[in-house]
Amino acid sequence: MTMINLIIDGKSVTVPENTSILDAAKSINVDIPTLCYFPDQNIKGNCRVCIVEVKGSRTFSVACSTPVSEGMEIRTWSENIMNARRTIVQLMLANHDEDCNTCIKNGSCELQDLVQKLNIQQDNPFRKVLDTKKIDTSTPSLVRNANKCIKCGRCVDMCQETQQVGVLFDAYRGINSEIVAGMGKYLNDAGCILCGQCSTVCPVAAIYENDETERVWQAIFDPNKHVIVQAAPAIRVSIAEEFGMPAGTITIGQLAAALRRLGFDDIFDTNFAADLTIMEEGHELLERLQNGGTLPMITSCSPGWINFIEQYYPELLPHLSTCKSPQQMFGAIAKTYYAEKIGLEPGNIFVVSIMPCTAKKYESARPEMNSSSVRDVDVSLTTREFARMIRQAGINFASLPEESFDNPLGISTGAGAIFGATGGVMEAALRTVYEVVTGNTLQSLNFSEIRGLKGVKESSVNMNGDTLKVAAAHGIANAKKLLELIKDGAADYQFIEIMACPGGCIGGGGQPYRTTNQIRQQRIDAIYKVDESMPLRKSHENPAVQTLYKEFLEHPLSEKSHKLLHTEYKNRRY
Repeated sequence: MTMINLIIDGKSVTVPENTSILDAAKSINVDIPTLCYFPDQNIKGNCRVCIVEVKGSRTFSVACSTPVSEGMEIRTWSENIMNARRTIVQLMLANHDEDCNTCIKNGSCELQDLVQKLNIQQDNPFRKVLDTKKIDTSTPSLVRNANKCIKCGRCVDMCQETQQVGVLFDAYRGINSEIVAGMGKYLNDAGCILCGQCSTVCPVAAIYENDETERVWQAIFDPNKHVIVQAAPAIRVSIAEEFGMPAGTITIGQLAAALRRLGFDDIFDTNFAADLTIMEEGHELLERLQNGGTLPMITSCSPGWINFIEQYYPELLPHLSTCKSPQQMFGAIAKTYYAEKIGLEPGNIFVVSIMPCTAKKYESARPEMNSSSVRDVDVSLTTREFARMIRQAGINFASLPEESFDNPLGISTGAGAIFGATGGVMEAALRTVYEVVTGNTLQSLNFSEIRGLKGVKESSVNMNGDTLKVAAAHGIANAKKLLELIKDGAADYQFIEIMACPGGCIGGGGQPYRTTNQIRQQRIDAIYKVDESMPLRKSHENPAVQTLYKEFLEHPLSEKSHKLLHTEYKNRRY
């Protein structure tokens, strides 16, 4: 490897060839401000905030897109740089809705941070040229506010490159340039799958989740409502980031305590429903294998993925498992089985879910998700909305004592926990399917081949002489690879897991802002630590799930199970 020697702000630096000035500066803890730059994305170099001076050059150089060269001398701060950066940001502000006090990203806005960092206090010398556009509220999941957009291109990169859904575009040129959905359409009409990945990388409030916290507060404060909350597996390894703790910090006990202090009547765990999902999905796979059903069977837990296949590959819908997601299974059970236990009508129970996902909002609002005769999940909140509620209530999350979820819908296994990571649903299913088929105890519960951030992962399991071949993909771009294999008849698998978001639910569109691959891996590592710490690690060993079947559902794939826990997906070709 060729190494390059250079000087940054008077310090000697040695870095590999083709390193950018920005990364070279990072290596010696020199902070160069950025806006369009984002880890794991293509270099765009269009905001110009990261300009630096290179000795011998007549113009500024853009640090994120300029590679280092031997003997280069760089200044990252000078009067000229300061004035130029201020001018660049002031020009952005002249075409930006500066209503910061009521902005949903006030306090977590990168443009706001940059204004403070550059100490921009005086009146903007540039005339305001904001052409006010209508805010797009066409979907239950996401809101687009083009008046906040700074045209950095992060959302376009995410939609076009990482996800390859291709809904967001750069349009027009010069002063007329803007980012549009489907060449000017609303998100609802543009084929958006509502995964929300664009919102995790947006530095401002140009796109964000539809905030429904007020609906939840109204329900909590309503004496006639019994308000139940469920928390998804990924939340316990991500919510801490909202309060300044390191990525991957495990806060199961503090999570339960925070929910209790917010005023929810019952604090339950979506992991319980994840175990239930494995029971239904595992037995559905066995039924297909034994009776000639459509194979490979594909998981149906990720609503962004469901939106994608319904709109772009509806001819492959027969491959989908008919199982609802754990969120929706929980809602159906809460408003039937649990409602009977506590003697309440389903209409008097209000179910809230805390999810890492923006697409869950759309999923919970689907008209068929009403197996209890009313809407099964009333509101689905993202991790970010949950954090807003905690701050609003004045709760010091970091100082909370560890508490437990309530029974019976708060009992879960390690298999339920790993649903939050890519490959986790598959691994949880294999733990149960193997023991159901073979009657033997699985010697190793860890399927390392389908863990991690590799795009498409494969594994196989010997079941009494028969080989079960499986695959797992995360991110829509990787999902497409498997779908094309299925279309071509070349997919030599019996079971496939697909998650819409990179990294799985731990990298969901409703997770804390600025999620990178490094952060995704830290959350994944934490999820598996949760699994290993559990006394039970197989879904079929969950005593609460066993009791549910004994008292109410009878057995997996029973008539009642089909009514409450299964559904049909539709051709919504875009």
